[in-house]
Amino acid sequence: MGKARTVAKPPEVTLDAGALIAIDRGDRRMIAMLDQVVAQGGRFHVPVGALGQAWRDGKRQAMLARFARSAEVEVVPLDGALARACGELLAATDTSDVIDASVVIVGRSAQGPIFTSDLEDLARLDPKGALVKV
Repeated sequence: MGKARTVAKPPEVTLDAGALIAIDRGDRRMIAMLDQVVAQGGRFHVPVGALGQAWRDGKRQAMLARFARSAEVEVVPLDGALARACGELLAATDTSDVIDASVVIVGRSAQGPIFTSDLEDLARLDPKGALVKV
């Protein structure tokens, strides 16, 4: 008998507001990264606060609007459980940005990389996190 093959788990990527802004601007590198995730059967997780930071006018943000409503995207609500987890993370790291904390908590839950333009702040919240600069 041959060796058992390990099937790679499709990527579960979390995006912060900077990544969403890059999508909105049609950033080629960002679009290529998204295409790679989709080609691998992956999914995207967008904390609702990050979407709120990036959203300005859906009529003018066609790329972002299309991305946000695609089947591969889950917009994660900031419910009570996530809010409490964010507060605990902020207390543990002596920081104060609830949206950044929600990005980190959602990324941990998804067990995948976080696409971010804010490496420094997210690294303070999760020094061992899989952060990808956009």
